[in-house]
Amino acid sequence: MNTRHAAGRRRSATPDPQRLLGIYLNDHLAGSSGGVALIRRAARNQRHTPAGPPLARLAEQIAQDRDSLRSLMTALDVPVKRRRIALGRLAETVGRAKPNGRLLSRSPLSDVLELEAMRIGVEGKTSLWESLRTDAETDRRLPVTELDRLLARAHRQADVLKDLTADAARRCFDADPGTTKERRVGGAAEGEADGEIEREVDGEAPHGLSAGKGWTS
Repeated sequence: MNTRHAAGRRRSATPDPQRLLGIYLNDHLAGSSGGVALIRRAARNQRHTPAGPPLARLAEQIAQDRDSLRSLMTALDVPVKRRRIALGRLAETVGRAKPNGRLLSRSPLSDVLELEAMRIGVEGKTSLWESLRTDAETDRRLPVTELDRLLARAHRQADVLKDLTADAARRCFDADPGTTKERRVGGAAEGEADGEIEREVDGEAPHGLSAGKGWTS
């Protein structure tokens, strides 16, 4: 009997790759859901500033990236854990309480903190695409071309957020704002992102997918 129990413990201790993949992808999906809520809120709050248009474009892209992740999970036979998604959204809501130097309203520091959080989120998403791209070398269910596209776009998003964060920090911390030169918002990547959004919204199916059928060839 003790032998049977020992054998059972050994089996239970054996890693289950599919289970671990499910945990990994659902954690990223939860983070993505919180990230979509965060960047949409940031885009609304800054819609009358130079940062508004690039943030609106990023919000649309990041929502599309979340849909791409869902489609990948379907292709990999990984079910969505809706409770984890709800926790991701809750974490984003709780994050709004971070001190910003004012009790009841936004301050310039709010913009800096939100943009920094978005940069961290995009860095995490980049790592996700990199991991899946590596796995795609041996797993035919994963679309190499689509992952390359998502990875390249994540790098462009990171560049845009880097510039936006720097601009927000100057506005927040510069003791003499009049000496700060107007900078190009969004970096060189902004123009590329514009064209990509226009192509995806105005004609092509988002993410290279046909509706309801998973990844296209």
